[in-house]
Amino acid sequence: MKTAISSAGPGIESQVDTRFGRCAYFVIVNVEGNEIKEEKSIENPGVNMPGGAGISAAQFVANEKVKAVVSGNVGPKAFYVLNSLGIEIYQAVPGTVKENAEKLLRNELQKIDSGSGGGFARGRGFGRRF
Repeated sequence: MKTAISSAGPGIESQVDTRFGRCAYFVIVNVEGNEIKEEKSIENPGVNMPGGAGISAAQFVANEKVKAVVSGNVGPKAFYVLNSLGIEIYQAVPGTVKENAEKLLRNELQKIDSGSGGGFARGRGFGRRF
């Protein structure tokens, strides 16, 4: 199963990034049986977008033909895109990309059933003015 894991850096030994849309990298792992057969790191093209980073990230990993995503916080809009494409979403735990991939193999990660946080401007000057 091809899986995208949000990462703070390139490589399978990097720490997981709890942010989906604004993570620095996605590490794409391909799992066959109970082994990680290959991995590649790709910079997140939407990391510095002023808005819509989650949707952009969801479309980006979908174009990589992944079947699952492992991340911390997946906003409601990104969740909707991933869910509508049939991509499963799992809650990352603190640790490395490799540790999370191994936990996914052992069915030790919790499946996410709804988007969390995000989806809003997060205090960047957008929204209600007084």
